[in-house]
Amino acid sequence: MPKVFGFAGYSGVGKTTLIEQLIPRLIHSGVRVSVIKHAHHDFDIDRPGKDSYRHREAGAHEVLITANRRWVLMHELNGEPEPSLEAQIQRLSPCDLVIVEGFKRSDIPKIEIWREANGKPMLYPEDKNIVAVACDVEIDCDGLPWLPLNNPDRIAQFILNTFVHD
Repeated sequence: MPKVFGFAGYSGVGKTTLIEQLIPRLIHSGVRVSVIKHAHHDFDIDRPGKDSYRHREAGAHEVLITANRRWVLMHELNGEPEPSLEAQIQRLSPCDLVIVEGFKRSDIPKIEIWREANGKPMLYPEDKNIVAVACDVEIDCDGLPWLPLNNPDRIAQFILNTFVHD
């Protein structure tokens, strides 16, 4: 099983941007990284008129598109409940580390991303799964590590020390 941890925080605090900066740093350290991103709305990666879209519209349960550079599997839930985070992790190919974006209420260790300017409350006082806070201003996190949000090298090292090489 890979190591799993998440980033929690409200919309607009920079979770995706930080993850985008961390992935190449972690890969450079020899870590094979996968990401699970939770979408809070009815998203679709397919487009009307494409063959795969037409197959799904015709009722296919799954459509796998493959090419020489990537493949994607689209699975239609057709009224079934959304699979749990644990079920989604099991679907991933072998890797060393799974970064989860979203699923902020999940029972996995998380780094909270917080920006004072966002005007939202912090999650860590209530969420006991938060192991550190990455913030754009230095704050007292009641004993949790504070990570400078604008220093992805330091955050990557924290992730390596805490989740990969623990």
